[in-house]
Amino acid sequence: MFERVKLVWRAYQLLMTKHPWKVQILTSGGLVGFSDIVSQQLVERRGIANHNVKRTVKMTTVGLIYVGPILGAWYRFLDRLVVGQSKSAALKKMILDQLAVAPCFLAGFITVTGFLGGLPREKIWLKLQKDYKNTLISNYAIWPTAQLLNFYFIPLEHRLAVVQVVALMWNTYLSWMANRM
Repeated sequence: MFERVKLVWRAYQLLMTKHPWKVQILTSGGLVGFSDIVSQQLVERRGIANHNVKRTVKMTTVGLIYVGPILGAWYRFLDRLVVGQSKSAALKKMILDQLAVAPCFLAGFITVTGFLGGLPREKIWLKLQKDYKNTLISNYAIWPTAQLLNFYFIPLEHRLAVVQVVALMWNTYLSWMANRM
């Protein structure tokens, strides 16, 4: 079993070297979709028979068209803006990430999931008014530390994947929040 895991990891690394942008986006989409499965099965306890496959596809799509491209591009831009992996550089990156991107990203996430879920603009606006503040506060309870460690220890090409693995529980929360009425 462990040998298979090592083989899969090597294949992933090879693909990451050859096609980093595509692999990062596919990884992000897959993990956001998996987070929705966790949300439906473990948090909401829907059971397999009541699993909303359309919702999982929607959340996977959000990972592919929104989360992966936005965060992948942001991390590349941030590495050009703040050069290095010193403690000071990691702190600067984390502050910029949490003050410049997190608030906009979360508003966009709520909007995109609402749009893909077929909500009219008025309901999306109400959802933003109802959920945005608490979601942002929850973000600040989790992500500054995670991002500080990410920016300090993880090479650029692996940041999005590491964030998505760390974000499994966060994305589960976001999926639940974005899909509750």
